[in-house]
Amino acid sequence: MRLALALCVLSVLSSESLAAEPAAWGTYRGTPQRTGNTDGTAGPEKPAVLWVVKSTDHFIASPVPVKDAIYVAGIGAFNRPSAHLFPFAAKTPPVPMWTKSAPYLKLASVSSPAVAGDLLVFGDGLHQDSGGVLHCVSATTSKPLWQLVMPGNLIHLEGAPVVAGGKVFMGGGAAGAFCVELDKATLDGKDYDLAEIAKMQTAKWDELNKKYEELKAKKDDFAIPPDDSQLLKFVPKKVWQKGEGKWHVDAPINASGDTLFVPTSYLDKEKVGERALYALKAGTGETVWKAELTYNPWGGATVAGDLVIVPGSSIGYYYKELKGAKGDLTAFDSKTGAQKWRKEVPGGVLGCVAVSDSLVVCTATDGKVRAYKVADGERAWLYDAKTPFFAPPAVAGGVVYAADLGGTVHAIDLKTGNAKWSFALAKEVNAPGMVYGGVTVHGGKLVVATCNLDGPWANKETVLVCIGTK
Repeated sequence: MRLALALCVLSVLSSESLAAEPAAWGTYRGTPQRTGNTDGTAGPEKPAVLWVVKSTDHFIASPVPVKDAIYVAGIGAFNRPSAHLFPFAAKTPPVPMWTKSAPYLKLASVSSPAVAGDLLVFGDGLHQDSGGVLHCVSATTSKPLWQLVMPGNLIHLEGAPVVAGGKVFMGGGAAGAFCVELDKATLDGKDYDLAEIAKMQTAKWDELNKKYEELKAKKDDFAIPPDDSQLLKFVPKKVWQKGEGKWHVDAPINASGDTLFVPTSYLDKEKVGERALYALKAGTGETVWKAELTYNPWGGATVAGDLVIVPGSSIGYYYKELKGAKGDLTAFDSKTGAQKWRKEVPGGVLGCVAVSDSLVVCTATDGKVRAYKVADGERAWLYDAKTPFFAPPAVAGGVVYAADLGGTVHAIDLKTGNAKWSFALAKEVNAPGMVYGGVTVHGGKLVVATCNLDGPWANKETVLVCIGTK
């Protein structure tokens, strides 16, 4: 399908973008409440594998639903990047609708994309990379529309972006936080909207293919099929950038109304950054308030009505540092930044918390899932999985879904904390692996992916699994 046709929804997108809140999956984990679900439909009562993809790539980012498909990014050998879109309604093994890698993608991505109509916006670059790129591509064709290159030491776009009000908000490590226009970009000093960009990219693609066919007809040894890296390089218009060189924003930004919640961490090894949560005005990036944090907020902030709740961890996503990890949850007034309550946790809380039905649900590296009351932080229940967690929980239809570092998915009753079922991927698909990105719940199905960059199954086979009812 031609790129111009893929963007025929732009008029719909423009009307939707006027909303103050991000649309479904326009932010990390689907909603500002970070539930990993947007349709309110619980997963299966009796779980079964619907399909599985076995891979040598490692999946760190949460999978993201895109209409009737699922997007997932992987890291291969030597940090080779990959991104795939698989159909939900598939058999084992599903055939990807498209796959992107080098030469267009030069850096691996651990960023879950924001979805806006037919657009996917995601960042790339890991901690060891100097620089990263913010990408906007067509979900239908995977063809690039614009790219924002962010060079510099300790700059990488690891967190997920937020798309709201026609703007993209993103953290870039040492680049701090920034905002760009979603639907406007420049080329050679001239501004274009997305419809114009789509037409120009299609024309360029046709031109590249024509030259390739001509060379191939001449049996030219240098006839090489074109690739997306040869398309035009449109650059989105930057609205503002804050905290450059002072903050370190790896966690996803959140948004509520006209306010952004920006988590910044302090890097002990490099002695840079700041351990704090900033509330910024979305329009200008101006600071509304700042709150100091005890631990690094790797999971980012979650909106819970008039509160914003931040998890903390004394360690990063490092398996060898699990022993002795500490963490906390801190709730702040979203308007003033005043601390409302704080709870110490005997384990690092690396993933974001999920909020549903007046409860705050978190996972921790001590192998526990905990629920607290939003109002006062009093604990409602505790579930012991007996295996550490990196991944955030998901909540859908009154059920909590949490996947641990042993590759087991736990289904827990939200009200009582009682177990409903557990599902061990090592047994069910014969591929043990750790879960970093969390379970995604969509259309009554669960999607979970594993990562074996470290730990007991280092460099072993990984999987992307869809779990439902047979």
